[in-house]
Amino acid sequence: MTWRLASTGVELAAVAFFVLPVASQDVDVLGYTAVVEPSFETQSIMGRVRVVLRTRRPALILNAGDLSIDAVYEGGRSLPFAKRADKLLIELGSGVRGDERAIDIDYHGAPKRGLSFAPDGTQVGASFATSQWLPVIEDPSERATLDLTLLLPAGDQLQDVANGRAAERTINAVNGKAPRRWILDRPMPSYLYGFAVGPFAGAYEDAGDVVLQYRGPTTLSTEQLARIFIATPDMLNFFEDKSGVDYPFPAYTQVLLRGGRGQELAGLAMFGESYGDGVLADERNIWLGAHELAHQWWGNGVTNESWNHFWLNEGMSTFMAAAYLEHRFGREEYSRHIDAARGKYEALRAAGHDKPLVFAAWTNPSAEDRSIVYDKGAYVIHLLREELGEDAFWSGIRLYTIRHWEQSVTTFDFERAMADAAGKDLTAFFARWVYAPLDEPR
Repeated sequence: MTWRLASTGVELAAVAFFVLPVASQDVDVLGYTAVVEPSFETQSIMGRVRVVLRTRRPALILNAGDLSIDAVYEGGRSLPFAKRADKLLIELGSGVRGDERAIDIDYHGAPKRGLSFAPDGTQVGASFATSQWLPVIEDPSERATLDLTLLLPAGDQLQDVANGRAAERTINAVNGKAPRRWILDRPMPSYLYGFAVGPFAGAYEDAGDVVLQYRGPTTLSTEQLARIFIATPDMLNFFEDKSGVDYPFPAYTQVLLRGGRGQELAGLAMFGESYGDGVLADERNIWLGAHELAHQWWGNGVTNESWNHFWLNEGMSTFMAAAYLEHRFGREEYSRHIDAARGKYEALRAAGHDKPLVFAAWTNPSAEDRSIVYDKGAYVIHLLREELGEDAFWSGIRLYTIRHWEQSVTTFDFERAMADAAGKDLTAFFARWVYAPLDEPR
C-alpha cells in the first residue's frame, strides 16, 4: 500500500505513517525556533518554525492539528511531505542519521481550538493543544527549548506574555508589524508552550528570586489585580518547601483572559476572567490558582511519561492545591476539598464508571475519565497521606520530586519513591487503589 503526494508525485509507504507513532519514532527534538503572526481580523495564524533535531530515521512525524502546511525544507532544499488528519509526515531523505538537522516548515491555519481569539478582535491566547498553532512533537516525554517571535500590529496598545524571558525589543516595525521575541531556554514538553496578547492591565511583585507578573482586563485596577493574586508568594514558598525544589524560572506570570480557562504552561498560567471575579468576592476561591502553580512542580518539572499516567500530573496538583488551602486556611478547608473529590469519585463508582488511575490508553477521554484522574487521583493521594503519616508522606513527596526533577515518570516511579521514603512496601495499597478499580462501593 502506498500513498502518493499530490504536490510532488513522491510515493510514501502508508504503513510507515500509520505504524510509527509520534511518541516512539526515535527522535530527539532539541529546540523549536518559530515566527508566528496572529491575525486579529481573520482570527487565523501563519508561521514558520525551524525544528532542530537528531534522529536515526529517514522520516519525521509531527503533530500539526488542523494546520495547513505550505512548505517543508532543509537548507534551502524542499522536502517531500504529506498531511494526514493531525499528523505531518516529512521524508528526510539522505543525511547521516543521528546528526543534528534543522527542518523548516511554513504553515497557516484558523484553528478551532488551541488558539482563542476574543470576539472583538483585541485578544488572543494560545495554549493546549500546541499543535493547533505550532507543528511539534506533542508527547509529554519529549522536552525541547522554544524561541518564539510574535509578529503583532505596530502601534497598537497590546501587551504580550509567553514562555521564558522577553528578549531585547526593537522600536522599529517591519511591514507594519512589531516583533516580540520570547526565549524559553529550559527544555520543556511542547504542550506547555503558549502565549497571550491583549490590552492588559498589569501588576508586578517581587518574591525574592522570582518576579511575579499579573495581567488582566483593563477594567481591573492594579490594586484589584494584586488582590486577586495576593496569595501567590505564599503558594510559591509552600510548594518549594513541600517539593524540596526551587521554582525553576526567574518569573511567573498569571493572565486573566476573556473566555479563558485554567491552563498551566511553562512559567505561565492562564485563567478565565471569572477566576478573578471569584477571588475578589471571596479570598478563599484560590483553589485554581494553587492548582496551576502546583503544576510548575508536578506536571511541568516532573512530567507523566505518557498520558496513560496523567493522574500523576492532575491528581497530584489537585491534592497539592487542597494541601495549600489547609496551610492557608486550616484543616476544615482541606477536608472540604478532599470530601468534594471523594464525593465525585464515589458517584462515579456507584454509576459503574470506576477505572484504574493508570489508563490502558488515554484516547478520547470522557468527562468521567477526567474525573478519575483529578478527583480519584487527589483522593487516593490523601489516603496515602493517612496511610503513611505526615513525616513519611511529605518525605516521600520530596524524594519523588527531587529524584525525578525534569524527567518523565510512571506510576511505578511514584510508588517506589513513596515506599523508599516510608521504608514500607506499598504494593497492596497501589494494587487496590491505583492499578485496579474496587469491586464494590465503600
